[in-house]
Parts: sequence; structure tokens; C-alpha cells
Amino acid sequence: MAVREITASMTAPLRGAKRWAYLSRAKTIRVATTNDDGSIYLSPLWHVVEGEHLYIPVDAASRHGANFESGRPLAALVDAGDEFATVAGVRILGTTSLVEDPELVERLQDALFEKYFHVGHPYAEAYFEFGEFAGRRFFELVPDKMIGWDSRETTMPQSPESRVLPDAVGDRLVGPSTNGTSQSS
Repeated sequence: MAVREITASMTAPLRGAKRWAYLSRAKTIRVATTNDDGSIYLSPLWHVVEGEHLYIPVDAASRHGANFESGRPLAALVDAGDEFATVAGVRILGTTSLVEDPELVERLQDALFEKYFHVGHPYAEAYFEFGEFAGRRFFELVPDKMIGWDSRETTMPQSPESRVLPDAVGDRLVGPSTNGTSQSS
């Protein structure tokens, strides 16, 4: 009998509307593209979601922009959490497609502003002006496969227990007390 490996995406899947809500709120997507010479180019980027479509703004001279245009497959990761109880993420394998609809580009610019800036933000104007100067474009990340997990769905908060342990077990020792005996926490 074959042993099936159990993964986080099987025990705590992140799918459907919850996955898209998670991607919408996340601030950073780590994207790995393949350069002409076969090497991997990996960096964190910003992204916005509209409906169930994920868009990434890149400047014309960026290495990711050239790799996106090449049509080569890519891998991306959106993740968060510092401990088991807070770990969540989405891994995406796919390609990109240049957004050429001017109305969609305008909506994506507005969504980018809403997500990363605010009215009066000290860097918003510079960011968008540089984007015009640098030929910033939007690419849709077109997934072939998406795998999501969310340990927050399965983790139980701590609660008191009613177990009675033998006297020899005791609690963990914190260190010597001021009177020379060990103290428990």
C-alpha cells in the first residue's frame, strides 16, 4: 500500500473566495521568473486583485517585465505568519499576459493607490510619476495551478486543562529561586 504524504494544503486548504480575499489583502507577492540564460530572478513585488484576477505592475526596464513578455512560466508565492498558528499562503504556477485595455489599467492604478497609499501620502505622487516615466505596465498573472494553505483555520487557541499529573512530573523548572530551591512558572 502506497503511503500518501499529507501537506498543509490538504489539512488546511485555502481555496475559492477565501483565497482571493487573502490575495487581495496581502501586500507582497514573491515572483520567480526565468531569465534568457536559464537563471532564476526572484524578487518581491506589489500586486492588486480585481475579481479573481491578479495583476502585477512592473516598469518597462525591469528584468521581470522582460521575463513576463517572454512567455516563460513563473512561480509566485504570497505568504504570511511567524508561527504554526498564523501560517498561511498561496503558491502560484503560471504565466503572464500584458494588460492592454486602458480602462482596466486605470482601474488597476486606482486599486494600487487604494492598497498601498492614501490621500496625502508623501510618496504616492513620486511613485506614480516615476511609473509614467519608466513605462510602468500591468501584467495579469495567469495561474496554471494555485495551492493555498491556512493554518489559522485549524489551530485551536490555548485553554486550561484538567489533567492531573503524578507529583513527580511537576511543571517546567524556570530556574533557581532566591531561597536556593527551584521555582515553577
